[in-house]
Amino acid sequence: MRCLVCCLFFVAALFSGPALAETQRSHAITMHGDPKYPAGFKHFDYVRPDAPKGGSLSLHVVGGFDNFQPWLPKGQAAAGSQGLVFDTLTVRSKDEPFTEYGLLAESMEWPEDRSWVTFTLREQARFADGHPVRAEDVVWSFKQLRDKGAPFYAYYYGDVEKVEALSERKVKFSFKAGDNRELVMIVGQLPVMPKHYWDDKPFDDANLVPPPGSGPYKVDSFKAGKRVVYQRRDDYWAKDLPVNRGHHNFGRIIYEYYLDQTVALEAFKRGDYDWRSENNSKYWATAYTGEAFRDGEIITEEVTHQNPAGMQGFIFNTRRPLFQDPVLREAMTYAFDFEWSNKNLFYGQYKRTRSYFQNSELAATGLPDEKELALLKPLREDLPPRVFTEAYQPPVSDGSGRPRDNLRQAQALLKDAGYQVKDGKLHTPDGEPVSFEFLLYQPAFERIVLPYARNLKTLGIDADVVRVDQSQYVQRVRNFNFDMMVGGWGQSPSPGNEQRGYWGSAAAERESSQNYAGVSNPAIDELVSKVIAANTREQLVTRTRALDRALQWGFYVVPNWYLDYHRFAYQSRLAHPPLPPYVGFDGATELWWDKSAQ
Repeated sequence: MRCLVCCLFFVAALFSGPALAETQRSHAITMHGDPKYPAGFKHFDYVRPDAPKGGSLSLHVVGGFDNFQPWLPKGQAAAGSQGLVFDTLTVRSKDEPFTEYGLLAESMEWPEDRSWVTFTLREQARFADGHPVRAEDVVWSFKQLRDKGAPFYAYYYGDVEKVEALSERKVKFSFKAGDNRELVMIVGQLPVMPKHYWDDKPFDDANLVPPPGSGPYKVDSFKAGKRVVYQRRDDYWAKDLPVNRGHHNFGRIIYEYYLDQTVALEAFKRGDYDWRSENNSKYWATAYTGEAFRDGEIITEEVTHQNPAGMQGFIFNTRRPLFQDPVLREAMTYAFDFEWSNKNLFYGQYKRTRSYFQNSELAATGLPDEKELALLKPLREDLPPRVFTEAYQPPVSDGSGRPRDNLRQAQALLKDAGYQVKDGKLHTPDGEPVSFEFLLYQPAFERIVLPYARNLKTLGIDADVVRVDQSQYVQRVRNFNFDMMVGGWGQSPSPGNEQRGYWGSAAAERESSQNYAGVSNPAIDELVSKVIAANTREQLVTRTRALDRALQWGFYVVPNWYLDYHRFAYQSRLAHPPLPPYVGFDGATELWWDKSAQ
């Protein structure tokens, strides 16, 4: 989630009496164990607390924008319109798997069973228009997001039974009965908006009027769909808090919009913007050349990280009758020649993804151990038998581009399942031709998908690769109006509530959910619930591995590839501290600074 979070027991104050022992009160919440930073800490270890303030950072976005309301399910919000403008109750550290420290909230209190949590707001917290941030703003923000925001919010906050203002600065969230121990942290992620601002206007009106936030920046200027400029607030109420020291160093942050990635890259090389994270291996291997790179004006850097890579793949929409047969889905995995793609298209930069929690201890490897089997055996009826007997591994090819041995294995699977080839076309056991549309919007993926479609053709499968513009693509994905697409699911080091949105049966038919594959399986629902209810790190690892096995053997995707490092390029006037282990693809640019500001 996507940033997504969890919760812990930590006592940061002395208590007396039996009643007090029943609740925890702290400056921080973590899912398992104790927080790294004690009450009264000065700053996070990974920041430069005296980083120069000033200068500017310009970034790029491909696409456009038409509003400043990022929580609404319509239109396209301007980049930065939430994270730069609105503060949350808590903020996550980047050198712990999942710990949150108070931002708007000075302290949190919760009982041992985590059935509720109370946040005490900081007295000095203010919106940009000077109004204090109060408990009624928290209550109002929660209800607006749940009732009128994007469908994600209703699902994500679905286990919150009640939210109430106990006083001007105390707000309490009460949760439905169950074992969702992450909720105390999930609600801490809530962006808090000014209730008074919307008293005379509709909340769900997606427009280009920037509302006042409580965060470090405000909108300074913009050109709709083209450019937006944020100015750091000199009067930002939280600039000296320990959680913010060494953060938000740029005086201005600018987002430049482009319609095409190739055009955007050339603009970067001209110096039209300052920083980019590269996700195209061909560009990284061949395009970052020229005088500016030779002279050191532009720096390229590879930064290793400890983030789970998640799963990227060619996603089957199992809502489609054609793709409801797991045998067909498995057979189609043999047509993707990763080894050839990595050598000829990716310059050998990638590793093959085999887990939905790749690059982490959460990934299932080998056969299930006794603790995993204790979870899986009661669900045997709804799980593929190979969950118990085989270790999942995507097909390995000879790297020829036409993996004949793999294609022969696919043909054998299909034949045994009753599929037949007639006049060069594969037909289902019911006599229907196996034909579908592969939906794309990024031109760079055509060179990857077209060889895959060619190999499918060898099996008699007709895959029509169709590319649409970004807005049409987004709308079709939201409505699950696709047969197959390239997509994925990011993962955090501590998975939890977001897994319901990825794999839950209830999310499978909810438009705009992230259950792109249409996964709907009672065993997976149960395993997701177990993950969410994990009490210890050990339990979380075991339960996530069990879930991983169920997903692997469901053949919901043709797994793609991953990196265990980020690729950054930036103007030499920019600098950063040693980046923390859980840095994201955004490079934690809130920690960077402009050396010219010195």
